[in-house]
Amino acid sequence: MKYDYLIVGAGLSGAVFAQRAHAMGKSVLVIEKRDHLGGNVYTENINGIDVHKYGAHIFHTDNKKVWDYINQFSTFNNYVHQVKANYHDEIYDLPFNLNTFKQIWGIDDVDKIKEIIVEQTKDIKEIKNLEQQCISMVGKDIYEKLVKGYTEKQWGRKCDELPSFIIKRLPLRFEYNNNYFNDKYQGIPIGGYTKLVERLLEGIEVRLNNDYLNNKEEFDKMADKIVFTGPIDAYFAYCYGPLQYRLVKFENETLDIPNYQGMAVLNYTDKEIPYTRIIEHKWFNFGKDEDGNDIENTIISKEYSSEWKIGDEPYYPVNDEANTKLYQQYKQLADKLSNVIFIGRLAEYKYYDMDDIIARVLETI
Repeated sequence: MKYDYLIVGAGLSGAVFAQRAHAMGKSVLVIEKRDHLGGNVYTENINGIDVHKYGAHIFHTDNKKVWDYINQFSTFNNYVHQVKANYHDEIYDLPFNLNTFKQIWGIDDVDKIKEIIVEQTKDIKEIKNLEQQCISMVGKDIYEKLVKGYTEKQWGRKCDELPSFIIKRLPLRFEYNNNYFNDKYQGIPIGGYTKLVERLLEGIEVRLNNDYLNNKEEFDKMADKIVFTGPIDAYFAYCYGPLQYRLVKFENETLDIPNYQGMAVLNYTDKEIPYTRIIEHKWFNFGKDEDGNDIENTIISKEYSSEWKIGDEPYYPVNDEANTKLYQQYKQLADKLSNVIFIGRLAEYKYYDMDDIIARVLETI
C-alpha cells in the first residue's frame, strides 16, 4: 500500500499532523523509532503519578484556536505553573517579580528597584550576550544568584558566550505575580500527555520501533510525501557536520513520603549543585491520582544537562551564531526537496513551545 503521508516521529508535531491529515481523508502511516508514543512529552503512570519521563511539560497558550483544537482530545486540569529557585538553601521566587526583588534587596518600591538596576548596569554599553542582557533587565545581584549558575549548567557554556534572546523568554514583572506564564489558557492533560497523543492518533496506523533513517530508501517508497520531525542534520547524514544540542539526563527516585518539596519544579541555581532542577511529578495534578484520591508516596526527578553527541536523544538546539549558520546550510538542502516536509523543534532547529508547534502544524496542513 502507498500512503499519502509517511510521518516520521510520534511526538506532538507528528501526531497533530497525522490527525489533521487523517481528518481530511488522507491515508497516513506514522513510524516511531522509540517503543512508545509521545516523543518527549511522553508520560508514564507509576503508582498513580503521571511521570514526565523526558522533563516537565506545561501546556500554556494565548491562542484560542490552538486551545480549542487540543481540548478535543483531552480534558486539562487548571494547573498554573509556579517556580522557585534554591540558591545555597535560600528560596527565591521566579520569574522575576516584586517578591524576588524584595527577597534580594528587601525593598518593593519599583522606582528604587529600577534605580538599583540602572546603577548595576552602568558599565554595559552594548548588549551582545545573555549576561549583559540579564544584568540590564534585573541587575548584577539577581543575575549572580538566580541566573548565572543555572544557565551555565543548563547550556554548558559561559553566559557571555550565549545569545541574549535566551533570557528574554523569562518574564520580568514589577508586580506581585508569581505565575510563570501569563497565558490565558494553562493546564496539564488529565491522564497525562501519552493519552492525549493516543487520542490524536486514533484510527491511524502507527508502527513503533521503526527507525526511518536506518531504512530511509524503503520507507520513502511508501508515501507520496514524507513529514520528518527528527533532527534535520541527521536526515542529511550530518553532511555538513552535526548541529549542537543539549542533552538532559534524569535521576529518578520513588520515595515513601507524601511530599518532598511541596511543588512541581524547584530550580537549583548555584553552580555547586550538579543538577539544574528537581521535578516532583505529583504536583502537576495537585498530589492526586486520576480518580481524585490523595497519593501517599512521591516520585522526583533530578535533571542533569550535558553536551549531546551522535546517538543521544537531542533536547534543546543551541541557537548560537555558528549553529544558526550551519542550520541554514541544511535548510537550503531541505528546501530543494518537494516531497519532504520538515517540521518541529528538531527538524527546524528552533525552540518551540507546545502551542507554537501545534499552531505551526495547523498552518502547514
